Amino acid sequence: MKKVIFFIAICFSFLNQLSAQSQTSVSNLYKGTVDGKTPITVYIKTEENPCTADLMFTSMYRYNKSNNWIQLNITQGKKKENEFVMVEHGFSGVLILQKNGNTFTGLWISPDTKKQLKVDLKEAAMTKKEIENFEKTMEKVNYENNDC
Repeated sequence: MKKVIFFIAICFSFLNQLSAQSQTSVSNLYKGTVDGKTPITVYIKTEENPCTADLMFTSMYRYNKSNNWIQLNITQGKKKENEFVMVEHGFSGVLILQKNGNTFTGLWISPDTKKQLKVDLKEAAMTKKEIENFEKTMEKVNYENNDC
């Protein structure tokens, strides 16, 4: 009987740990515009860094007229956690955004800094199937950008 109780306790502990691990990842979709007229979609996955417990971000965005996704490298402000710098893969542009609730506002800046365009984004709902599709797309984009 003691072995059965011990086995059940181990199983519950394992399940609780799996549940806690799966809750450390959050995916968000944002839709909005660049320069008030060009629609964009941004997908951001947030996870805890297993080494530091800081947040890590995996992200991509696209101009809605295009099927091409642009990978983003995101850094969150240390002093102001609502400030973000998002650098496009290949440094083709930079987004400097502030998060307020479920919105981001800020600027897209060209590498030469001569173009600075306003960015407005608002969080959009996603279905489980959409999250799966975004995850597959992000994996593909990351592979294309970083495979030897």
